[in-house]
Amino acid sequence: MKRLFTASLGLAILVTQGISTTSAQVIFDPYAADTMLVSPDGSILDFVPEEGEVRIGYDRAGQRVLIDRYGEVVATEVRRDAYGQRRVDQYPPAPGGYRDEAGYRDYREYRPGEPGSVTGSIASPGSITRMPLEEQAYPEAPQPDGDYAAIDREQQPVQPMQQQEQIITVTKKPEAEIAALQVFLDREGISPGVIDGHLGENVNKAIAAWQQMTGETLDPNNSEDILQRLTYSDGLPIVDYTITAADAAGPYVASIPEDYAHKAQLPALSYTSTSEKLAEQFHMDENYLKTLNPGVDFSIPGTTIKVINPGQPKKGAVARIVADKSKEQVLAYGEDGALIAAYPATIGSTDTPSPVGTHTVQRIALDPGYTYNPKINFKQGDNDKVLEIPPGPNGPVGTVWIALSKPSYGIHGTPEPSKIGKTNSHGCIRLTNWDATELAKMVKPGVTVEFVE
Repeated sequence: MKRLFTASLGLAILVTQGISTTSAQVIFDPYAADTMLVSPDGSILDFVPEEGEVRIGYDRAGQRVLIDRYGEVVATEVRRDAYGQRRVDQYPPAPGGYRDEAGYRDYREYRPGEPGSVTGSIASPGSITRMPLEEQAYPEAPQPDGDYAAIDREQQPVQPMQQQEQIITVTKKPEAEIAALQVFLDREGISPGVIDGHLGENVNKAIAAWQQMTGETLDPNNSEDILQRLTYSDGLPIVDYTITAADAAGPYVASIPEDYAHKAQLPALSYTSTSEKLAEQFHMDENYLKTLNPGVDFSIPGTTIKVINPGQPKKGAVARIVADKSKEQVLAYGEDGALIAAYPATIGSTDTPSPVGTHTVQRIALDPGYTYNPKINFKQGDNDKVLEIPPGPNGPVGTVWIALSKPSYGIHGTPEPSKIGKTNSHGCIRLTNWDATELAKMVKPGVTVEFVE
């Protein structure tokens, strides 16, 4: 600790005397055994933190790091090759990230539960605040006729999908590292579904789709590579967020009834709590949000919490959608045939199968209502009358309805994002609300939707 601060102080003095950080390093530290402080962006640190403001930790390469009281890395103590100055301030970085001639990397990682990390604190200057994704308005669109599937067992020839390439088996890893992998895939437009720090089929499918989209090989066991890739997009996978008054205000409902007749009596099928709303806003499983913030009351404005940093939604023009029933995945392609995005999906069931063949998108509706008609819908409870169910994220079709040319079928959101790819639907294609919203903004009427086995 003493040597670390002594070396940093000497470097800072040389900088204040008008010598650049690069020149100062050459003068101050000519031997390979010496160290320097490097900030997370790869530049040499040009100030000296007070001892009381930081603590010492170690990264996965065994290097000492300075960590502030919010769990953020201030600088990494790294060595320099004996025969020349290390180019840690090189920009843009070489492939594989900032790396010196001896092979050392600079990266940052948040580990839930690490001593000194802060959750549930009152906001302070410098905390990162991510606002909800900006909605894009659509022209007025008809409301859906209902989310149901007629029993349609006609068989039509379908084009076989290209065999999925075998992917590397992911070894058992800490939740934070798995969450970082999920965040990277989510930012690439290859959704792993809810981000929960756990491995599963949705993550495996996303890795395979990413490799198809990029032509590269992604090693999910190489956490250093994943973290380096994250630094080139939107930074750390987990960041601070300050709960706003609007977050706490809602509106919220006490609970969502199972019976459709009771749903129809509510003014809206809103979120039931601030934690549910924030979990969807940041593409998270609600239980994982609570795990990152133990004991936090999410209803108190001004509280600073840890959330996933999912980045910005994917953009592009989708020309063709493939709904792969066996993989339970939706693949979106551009005009050039290249894969743009992929989403885990729930596609039909044995009792109410999804369509076969190729259909087209007819219309898109955001925040749609839902019309239940027992004569043509599935039978729900004892309901035998037509019911108009209000819109909301906890509605039967979630926050998005993409109607297909096949009557009564569509691609839509869900009130239970953690169950995507794990349960059945009433014949339609069900995505998480955020994935359905992202896809809705990349499609238009006329886009083809092909169902394959």
